[in-house]
Amino acid sequence: MADTKKRQGFAALAAAGNGEDFSVIDAIGGIRGVVESMLPGFVFVVMFVITSDLKMTIIVSAVLAVLLVVVRLIQHQTVLGALAGLISIAICLIWAWNTHEARNYYMYGFLTNSIYIVVLAITLAIRVPGVGFLVEFIRSLPTEHFRAWLADWRGDRKLMRAYDIVTAMWIGVFALRLVVQVPLYLTNHVTWLGTTRLLMGLPFWALAIWVSYLLIADPMRHHPKFKSEDDEDEQAENGEGTGIDNGGAVEDDVNTAKATDEGQR
Repeated sequence: MADTKKRQGFAALAAAGNGEDFSVIDAIGGIRGVVESMLPGFVFVVMFVITSDLKMTIIVSAVLAVLLVVVRLIQHQTVLGALAGLISIAICLIWAWNTHEARNYYMYGFLTNSIYIVVLAITLAIRVPGVGFLVEFIRSLPTEHFRAWLADWRGDRKLMRAYDIVTAMWIGVFALRLVVQVPLYLTNHVTWLGTTRLLMGLPFWALAIWVSYLLIADPMRHHPKFKSEDDEDEQAENGEGTGIDNGGAVEDDVNTAKATDEGQR
């Protein structure tokens, strides 16, 4: 079997209909991605608990975040995900620095989770589930005939239902974070807030990605377009083709930036 690039985030879900093996670890960026995502937030909590010095905590966390990107540059590895994480961490650190309150390090996460809830809820209301839209967009870019592309997957009742459920589940994940963490923010329990943020960040993201795969993989494989392409591939392998181009479902090589700031949210 040909070696393929490891898909991350929702790009991993986009390959669910291709019969590829799904790996949660790969989907969240591998072991290194997990460490890079959670380490700055972990260091922030530990440093603040030990020193109670907000400025020192911010400086150490900022230096660490920059070093993670520099190491990737030195090793000539992709830095897109690391840069995305660096930007989100920078926003958190600047917010805490300007307000002189450690708890405001986590305000950015509250805002992003709230925005996700609103956007996904709107997509459900207009019958274009956000997760389904994103997955299908990654799987096959609608460069033309947008309405036909939209109707293709929305017209599949089982697939559409799976996308509805998955989108609602992601809304639940984001909402649960706010329900648990906002009271800790309001009561200024920084240690507990930081701990729950880490536990409900990347681990929750990984669980949600895995459950999403379980829900959409089977309906996606049974989608008429996938089934017809599988039949063509099987005929080509058995020498039964009649000169028809065996393009099949071309694998999407566009890698989306992983959610490296999930460790902060």
